[in-house]
Amino acid sequence: MPVQAKLAAAWTSFMFLYIYVDYLALYKPGFLDDLLAGTVHEFDTGPTFVAIALTLMAIPILMILLSVTLPARVNRTINLVVATLYIPVSMFNAAGETWTYSYFYGLSIGLEVLLLAFILRSAWNWPRRTA
Repeated sequence: MPVQAKLAAAWTSFMFLYIYVDYLALYKPGFLDDLLAGTVHEFDTGPTFVAIALTLMAIPILMILLSVTLPARVNRTINLVVATLYIPVSMFNAAGETWTYSYFYGLSIGLEVLLLAFILRSAWNWPRRTA
């Protein structure tokens, strides 16, 4: 299977996890009350928050397309950089959370980091020459 297809599949899987973690967080008691009051993780949900959230979602979404369309050298570099930057972004989801949801956040962060590690490994081991 071409490296580009592996990367696109991994970014797609990452996005499903990324979106569903946010969606399932809505089921935590009090989360919707905070959201309706205009806060998420103690951040005000104003235009700046929404723009940052959109940017954090758009980058991995665009990585799906970029992974299959960019030339190999650029593709490899961008995948290495973006996947590395998203490891702390994924871990940030657990910041300030109670131990009550440690399994949820541990599992979700663990799976996201595993996918990012797969992306890093695939990009790092990208063949230098085509067969």
